[in-house]
Amino acid sequence: MSGRVYRLHSTLELPLEDVMDYFENDPKLPPEVDDVEVTRRNNTLILKAVAADDNLSKYTPTAQLKASVTENRVYEEEPPRAGAPRWGEEEEEIPSELVEFACFKGDRETVLQNTALQYPMFLVLREIAKIAEKGTLTAITEADDELHATRIVEGDERPATIEVVENPSKGGSGSGGVNWRDNKFIS
Repeated sequence: MSGRVYRLHSTLELPLEDVMDYFENDPKLPPEVDDVEVTRRNNTLILKAVAADDNLSKYTPTAQLKASVTENRVYEEEPPRAGAPRWGEEEEEIPSELVEFACFKGDRETVLQNTALQYPMFLVLREIAKIAEKGTLTAITEADDELHATRIVEGDERPATIEVVENPSKGGSGSGGVNWRDNKFIS
């Protein structure tokens, strides 16, 4: 399957453990991707495509997804909103834990890097977006000569359409950008 990624914007956040579990459970990858190498360097997570095609040079940089890793405190229950404890009273501690999150945030060049196998790695990101409980993934892609709009909000696929319109101020040249507005991509 051939394809291109024209626009992409992501604000996805999910526990790092969920990302690692996803790849450990042998996910169904696009046919062009044999495997995904998961590497962590300090506070950066890199998911690099391993090409299934032997004709792709081992020196060609394949597409990779890049996420920052942050640590957030997650509470088992909502903290009380009452005022400060009175003098002599102890503040009740709410059970919590520190959880590492993978944050796929930014535009195409920030989140999805390199062009070889870029579309198949977008498909991997789309599957990751479906397990994310926080954030949004929006994209305009082309596959098999058709444009597709993608919009996933907090793990749920939402309707998205692409509407191509001519820009009358440009004399019908159609050279306007593509924008997101009211569940539609406008070009």
